[in-house]
Parts: sequence; structure tokens; C-alpha cells
Amino acid sequence: MKKLISLTVNGKVYEVAVSPNQTLVDFLRNELDLIGTKKGCEVGDCGSCTVLMDGRPVNSCLVLAVQANGREIQTIEGLENPEGLHPIQKAFVEKGAIQCGFCTPGMILTAKSFLEKNPAPDREEIRKAISGNLCRCTGYQKIVDAIEAASVEMSRKE
Repeated sequence: MKKLISLTVNGKVYEVAVSPNQTLVDFLRNELDLIGTKKGCEVGDCGSCTVLMDGRPVNSCLVLAVQANGREIQTIEGLENPEGLHPIQKAFVEKGAIQCGFCTPGMILTAKSFLEKNPAPDREEIRKAISGNLCRCTGYQKIVDAIEAASVEMSRKE
């Protein structure tokens, strides 16, 4: 039996009926067509399904859609602003931190939450912050470079 929930996704309020066993990643991808959230391991190990729930990164494969009731969700599609790409997105492009792109949305959202709490991290802090997001292509060096560059750019805008 479906349950009616209300949640905000990328600034838009949705009232929808969801199955009690439907995961948040499946809801976002299948019901809202927000396919930027990737579905990887489905057991919370890879971080490719990371979204922000009330500003904190969560593995959306481990969160049921009913658990998002009353919450604010941000996906990679909601990160762009009226001026264009978010500074973290720009830095990922400029630093070559995107290869296959599968881990990129989760990495970027994890980095966003991290930089909001720690706007001037060192490289070791960056590595620790993204440790729950696996990348099989880049070796992480360019990802760390991008997050470091974004932190500098974001601090200039404040």
C-alpha cells in the first residue's frame, strides 16, 4: 500500500504516493526523471547515489523514499545556479576531474556539503571527506585538485 509523502527536491515541492520499499534513488530516477543521481552498488559502498538531504550527504540507495518525507533533497541537477555551473562543477571540468563521470555527481555533492562546513581544507581533509565516494578512473588526484580549487574560488565570492 502506497504512502503519501511531501518532500522538496531541488527547491520544488512534491506530494506523491510511494511504495514503502521504494528507495530514494529509485524515486528520484524513475518518478522525477533526475537521472544525474547514479545507481551503483546499491549497498552504500560506492557513493555514486549521493544526494544532499537537509544539506547532508546520504547514500540514496540506503534511504527509503518514505524517510524523505518532510525533507529537502538536492541532486546534482539542482546545483547549477542562475550564473551557471556551481564553482565545484566548474572546477571539476577545469581540472579534468571527470572521466567516465559515474562518480562525479556524488563527489560534487559530497564536496559541496564538506566545503560549506570547512571552506579552507587541506588536501588530507579533502581526501578524508570524499573517502565514501569511489572512483575507478581518476586516481583521485584531479578530484582533490578540483575540490581544492573550488574552495579557493568559493572563498573569493564570500
